[in-house]
Amino acid sequence: MRASIIAIGDEILIGQIVDTNSVWLSKELNKVGIIVNEIRLIGDDKEQIISAINDLFIISDFIFITGGLGPTNDDITKNVLCELFDCGLVLSTDALQNLERLLGMRGIEINEQNYSQAMVPEKSQVFVNKVGTACGMMLRRGEKLLFSMPGVPFEVKYLTEFEFMPYIKQTYKLGNILHKTILTSGLPEAVLAEKIADWENSLPKEIKLAFLPTPGFVRLRMSIYDSNDDLLALVNKKIEELKSIIPKYFKSSDDLHLEELVGDLLTKLGKTLSTAESCTGGKIASMIVANAGSSAYYKGSVVAYDYEAKMNVLKVEKQIIEKYGAVSSQVVEEMAQGVRKLMKTDYAISVSGIAGPAGGTPDKPVGTVWIGIATPEKTFSKNFLFFYNRKINIIRTTNTALLMLIDELLLKMPVTFK
Repeated sequence: MRASIIAIGDEILIGQIVDTNSVWLSKELNKVGIIVNEIRLIGDDKEQIISAINDLFIISDFIFITGGLGPTNDDITKNVLCELFDCGLVLSTDALQNLERLLGMRGIEINEQNYSQAMVPEKSQVFVNKVGTACGMMLRRGEKLLFSMPGVPFEVKYLTEFEFMPYIKQTYKLGNILHKTILTSGLPEAVLAEKIADWENSLPKEIKLAFLPTPGFVRLRMSIYDSNDDLLALVNKKIEELKSIIPKYFKSSDDLHLEELVGDLLTKLGKTLSTAESCTGGKIASMIVANAGSSAYYKGSVVAYDYEAKMNVLKVEKQIIEKYGAVSSQVVEEMAQGVRKLMKTDYAISVSGIAGPAGGTPDKPVGTVWIGIATPEKTFSKNFLFFYNRKINIIRTTNTALLMLIDELLLKMPVTFK
């Protein structure tokens, strides 16, 4: 079965907020075997809403709409739905009771605008939103369904997980979509594509391959839209073949972010990590701690942005900085050793570079970065020349540092990490 998503809100179109709902919804729909045909972002405009719904009903079994259900005049979704489905607004006692409960908990009296949130299209089926004041609604057009919900992310998640999805699963026989994601690093997208061309051409038509490049690495996503045990076994076989083709560049066949893979490897090895950052300003640390359970293996970070912090906290010798400069192999190795000793960890990452846009020199242009790794046995560093854009340099440095650690940790695994 197929679905489309409509995100409504002028605030999305002007860049005031990012539409994270559609990304999350797409993942959840794929999990239960629903293919997402299209995601459409539109403003709080009657004609746009009508046009989007009519267009997407042609290609979709389900339409999921987020936004436009608030109590203010710019929230027009319900009125537009009434026009589209030829009905009026009526009071939902379930929605009103939920509204009274939520506002009562906050000591707020219901006014006319709040009361309007309990008014719903007459032809809709109401799904009570226990975490918000605007209810979820479902309307039918023949055999096809439209689900409407508020745009607040945690309300979208509640209504989808606990109301809409249980209804869909009980009512429809859904397919089985499989995605397997392979993490590679060390080869640009075009070079990787050339290297695995024969392998890609050997994939059966049921398996779709996509290249997903990110600064520092490339993911390969293998997708099957009507999966079964035989096809799953074939996917696993093709992954093993790929390992033998690019053993040096193959990092993982689990669908993990870099920080999750670092955490998984450290946990399996029973080791700990600390970080010392200069040009990334704590970006590496923030990625690591975003992973649930990171306190078991991550001890802390020092953001040593200037010379004094490097010398006073990480104990980098002044003469080393004066002789080689802060952006050098000697300094990042001292930083890695310093934070490893300070935090009493098994491993440490350190970075120092010229993120830009200023600060470059002929011998160290903008984008020059040194990354250091300290382990129980050794300390080493590598030099990179990235880009002239500050944000891109910070992202590339962060990703590359994590990948360097991953490579080192993989060497310690007793068996090939899968």
